[in-house]
Amino acid sequence: MANQVKVKLPDGAVREYGYGTTIEQIAGSISPGLRKLAVAGTINDEMVDLNRSIEQDCDIAIITLDSEEGLKVYRHSTAHVMAQAIKRIYGEKAVKLGIGPVIEDGFYYDIDIDKPLSSEDLAAIEQVMNNIIAENLPIVRREVDRDEAIRIFEGQEEPLKLELIHDLPEASVITIYDQGEFYDLCRGPHLPSTGRIQAFKLLSVAGAYWRGDSNNKMLQRIYGTAFPKKQQLEEHLFILEEAKKRDHRKLGKELGLFMFSEEAPGMPFYLPKGMSIRTELENFSRQVQVQQDYQEVRTPLMMNRRLWEQSGHWDHYKDNMYFTEVDDTHYALKPMNCPGHMLIFKNTLHSYRELPIRLAEFGQVHRHEFSGALNGMMRVRTFCQDDAHIFVRPDQVEEEIARVIAFIDQIYQVFGFEYTIELSTRPEDSMGSAELWDLAEASLQHVLDQSGIAYRMNEGDGAFYGPKIDFHILDALKRSWQCASIQLDFQMPEKFDLSYIGEDNQKHRPVVIHRAAYGSIDRFIGILTEHYSGAFPVWLAPVQAKILPVSDAFIDYALQVKQALEAAGIRVEVDIRSEKLGYKIREAQLEKVPYMLVVGENERSTNKVAVRKREEGDIGSMGIAEITEQIAREIRAKS
Repeated sequence: MANQVKVKLPDGAVREYGYGTTIEQIAGSISPGLRKLAVAGTINDEMVDLNRSIEQDCDIAIITLDSEEGLKVYRHSTAHVMAQAIKRIYGEKAVKLGIGPVIEDGFYYDIDIDKPLSSEDLAAIEQVMNNIIAENLPIVRREVDRDEAIRIFEGQEEPLKLELIHDLPEASVITIYDQGEFYDLCRGPHLPSTGRIQAFKLLSVAGAYWRGDSNNKMLQRIYGTAFPKKQQLEEHLFILEEAKKRDHRKLGKELGLFMFSEEAPGMPFYLPKGMSIRTELENFSRQVQVQQDYQEVRTPLMMNRRLWEQSGHWDHYKDNMYFTEVDDTHYALKPMNCPGHMLIFKNTLHSYRELPIRLAEFGQVHRHEFSGALNGMMRVRTFCQDDAHIFVRPDQVEEEIARVIAFIDQIYQVFGFEYTIELSTRPEDSMGSAELWDLAEASLQHVLDQSGIAYRMNEGDGAFYGPKIDFHILDALKRSWQCASIQLDFQMPEKFDLSYIGEDNQKHRPVVIHRAAYGSIDRFIGILTEHYSGAFPVWLAPVQAKILPVSDAFIDYALQVKQALEAAGIRVEVDIRSEKLGYKIREAQLEKVPYMLVVGENERSTNKVAVRKREEGDIGSMGIAEITEQIAREIRAKS
């Protein structure tokens, strides 16, 4: 029949519907439950509103609220409700709207308004948003031509919207979404009505340059989040509060781990306690590396520009590098350790029998970051990379990659980290032939497939010299952090003309595997600080035991206990201040010390200590040798 159209569903089923049937009606024809969950749909992979009608044969999918795309539609509609509420409160002409996109875990809207907004204002905006949601206003899409769009937003005195319209390509379909008295330039799609929004929260206000350009006007950016259920919102807000308590910048200062100075922006200063954590991490990695036949090396911080031209960094990475001139010669601070390791390999003639050769370095690197991007230890301008470069024969590639995966897994198990894996493929800005790239990607994929490890593809996000396997760890708040990386490189051996003598006495080209487990040690320390909320396990804790004399009369005995523990390699402090015991205990608890050892007359006379453990409280009296062995045992077990 002429008024019927064929619709193909994601499961391959084909159904016929009347011309003009809407996406919502199709969802209802499949099941009432699907119609209730539906928030949008796709027609031939184009996202559309539920009230969009079908006018020809097409592929259809229903987007539900419990999907990632559905949640984005939900949150974007909430951003529009927020903008409408702001206009209602402060006046349509007093508020100039910028953009209001969905971001990870929420949304924001940039606005131009003379009044500086505060947290009290956010509460008032939330109240008006609730009113708009209660009104259950239909959210309706309309198409307009360019001239009409310009006329509409000129009438509203919306210069930022007019700028967006002028920047749209000529062929663009321009759409406006109406809800009550409010309308906004938007591509959509949106919820059918404002009443579908159930749970939201406005979080903060910050400054933001229009379109991210510091030459433009500073706007106010209001951040918010929204969830389909109130319980989901409450869980999210709890995690945000917990994250604030765990913020490594706050804990790093309180616990005396590291500091930052305007004299070296984005470059951490390690204080003694932070340095002890870093040393433990390095020593742990060294211990595992020695067991796996790595050889540790050290390369210069600064090398000649021609090296970076040879390596490819000059063409692909120079915007992230720092440069200087010495004796009329151009040098660069190293952003990566790999070129130095290529020189070390080339320094000696190698036989095929020697390979794999595993070179490891705790190498300090420098990378340019914009000041606005700096974020404590998480984003810095200089950091230590636990780097290794493994030189292998082509027939050893897959076996060695499997060994590296096992190495990284061994490291992460000690911290109790779960992780996910992704395989990143050739980026647009890459060097080398497509054939070598295809070979490298196939090798990595084959190892992952053979090992049975679950992974996802991340197209186009490889390093410029090779594809990579990235490890994303999950911390105590289930936040994901990309740390470890394995990269397969056929390019740099070519660039540096590396070779080994094969069984046939001819020169052959090695393959290089780049490997890091922590990634940036500095960032890893920031992650650990938040993961443990500053309460580091005994083996990592800067102070593993704190001795608390009841009064000055027992300081000498406390120092004897300290000496015994230090002889066993335990990091220990004595609180010799003339303070009450309760105060000393509270202070040690705030410092998150794993063991507190109280000494008074009874302990001195029996050659014991009264032991308090961080998680358990008072666990009774123990002899010095006994508590020393207990702490040492936990250190050895990395617990």
